[in-house]
Amino acid sequence: MWTLLTSKTILACLLVLAINVLLSNAASFLRPQLQGTSGGYIAGCRDSKGQLHEFYSYWRTDNCFDCFCSTDGIDCWSSFVKPVVYDEKCVSIFNKETCTYKVVEKADHSKECPVYQRVG
Repeated sequence: MWTLLTSKTILACLLVLAINVLLSNAASFLRPQLQGTSGGYIAGCRDSKGQLHEFYSYWRTDNCFDCFCSTDGIDCWSSFVKPVVYDEKCVSIFNKETCTYKVVEKADHSKECPVYQRVG
């Protein structure tokens, strides 16, 4: 009896761990430092558009990535979760204003669909 209970507990813990790994699969990248100067000294990081961001500052890109400038470079990660498992009669629609996905029926966008798995 004790062995069966212990086995079930271990299996439950492994299942929770597996789900957490799947859900925390965030898109992230580190861009090398493109130094930006101001008044002759290094003031921060330049993003891909050439905009200067002060060291240790955060910002959100037009593509819904949250970024951070440090002396190591620019670290960016997705600010959204993407639905990947849902009914085939549905479609996911990304809203760049809110940086969120909505899953709706293809035939009627006013009807939302359940999402069974997300990554991001």
